[in-house]
Amino acid sequence: MQPTEVRQIVLDIIADIALDDDVTKIDDSIALRDQLDLDSMDFLDIVMELKKQHKVEVPQEDYPKLATMESCVTYLTPKFQALQ
Repeated sequence: MQPTEVRQIVLDIIADIALDDDVTKIDDSIALRDQLDLDSMDFLDIVMELKKQHKVEVPQEDYPKLATMESCVTYLTPKFQALQ
């Protein structure tokens, strides 16, 4: 799976969770919480949806690696590739 595909998966999950936010304007290098109205529960929902929809597990100690869209893609791309 390519990084652009992983990015779109994350965007789709965020769009389903943060219904009032415009995910099309996300700056990949800025923390998602600084751009979107995401609280801790929303963040956990994102992690749970990755597991539920795509069988991708993110251990709690790796949560900081999902701070920005760029870091999400960097962290998640190898995980998605391992599932193929």
